[in-house]
Amino acid sequence: MQMAEGVVLPGEPAPASVRVERWRTGLPPGAWPDTLPASGEIWRRDVFAVAEAYRAGVASPRQLLTAVLAWGYGPIGYGPWRAARSLDADPDGKRLAYALEEMSAPAPDEETLRSAYRRFRDPDHCRLPWLGPGLFTKVLYFVGYRRGAGGIQPLNLDRVVAGRLPAEAGVRRQNGWSSEEWLAYLRWAAEQAQAKGIEADAVEMAVVHDRWVR
Repeated sequence: MQMAEGVVLPGEPAPASVRVERWRTGLPPGAWPDTLPASGEIWRRDVFAVAEAYRAGVASPRQLLTAVLAWGYGPIGYGPWRAARSLDADPDGKRLAYALEEMSAPAPDEETLRSAYRRFRDPDHCRLPWLGPGLFTKVLYFVGYRRGAGGIQPLNLDRVVAGRLPAEAGVRRQNGWSSEEWLAYLRWAAEQAQAKGIEADAVEMAVVHDRWVR
């Protein structure tokens, strides 16, 4: 997936704003990706760039997670503390690497997405503290999304999204979603995207910002 420098994704209204120095000093050494904007204004394109570097073997799994969590938490004050707890539980990044083992495929299929989701929930292999579905689906989104490919794409699923999805999207709970609920949502988003001629994450952004019109 390539994105032109400076491009803001359709439907993305604003960047996430973070205090860069607070994040840098609160995280383990080497966890902060230097490619993130020094201003602390982080757009999705900035996190996608770190994910692309991760897939190319240039960024570490921990730098990938940091980029996603900085964007995901935004200005929330406890974000750096929780991110540090997640990173400290995986000091060599092996748990993250195992969870994402198959996500660098040219086009991750439904079984690959299901497997990655389940790995992130597995306490014996990949589960990390403070990294529930509302955050690890963001990791899967940035690593696995293939812009322009169509079909089922990984998307963010958190409480805001779950609370605004229509019943036909297949998400019944407000948290703790199963892999099958997530996949049902991805199938629904893919169908909506195809019908409207837009990207699947544009559907997600419309939902999260309460702009979705059937």
